[in-house]
Amino acid sequence: MTADDLRHYLQASRDSVVSSLDGLGEYDVRRPLVPSGTNLLGLVKHLIGIEFGYLGDSVGRPAPVTLPWVEDRSIWENGDMWAKPDESREYLLDLYRQAWQHSDSSIAHLPLDAPASVPWWPEHKRRTTFGHLLVRVVAETAQHAGHCDVVRELIDGRSGADNPDGYYDLVLSMASAPITGPGTSSRKA
Repeated sequence: MTADDLRHYLQASRDSVVSSLDGLGEYDVRRPLVPSGTNLLGLVKHLIGIEFGYLGDSVGRPAPVTLPWVEDRSIWENGDMWAKPDESREYLLDLYRQAWQHSDSSIAHLPLDAPASVPWWPEHKRRTTFGHLLVRVVAETAQHAGHCDVVRELIDGRSGADNPDGYYDLVLSMASAPITGPGTSSRKA
């Protein structure tokens, strides 16, 4: 039951990541809008490696494809955080869906206490369990889904939440309202 629950939440975050690209052109899915360079298609590319690495390679189930950024070792220079000009949205989304299938097969066939070893972790920390890695991937995918929500909102104002019309104006008015309530003094902050 726990593995099924984790897979359910993982899929919800995957779907959120993919939906963040809906309706956007190539420029916008590649465009970094924050100083770190975070961009939508780069987050998809990063998550491909996360799933194939942790829920595949680290549990003795190598990815069915060779990821170019792993093969050329550019992953170690953040080459998994942006899409190259020859890496189309369709190509990366297809790889992401292949990673889902591969990970879902691991979830279906491996017990949570199955041994795992993460080759890129320091030697003394490499040994772990499949369950530990699954929780890690669920958390990381959810975190990056949130990043996607913020980047998408910076692009065109669409938020990942289904907020009603006028919600942003309400938030702005609340942010500029005087601070009152328990624990505050009578003066305005």
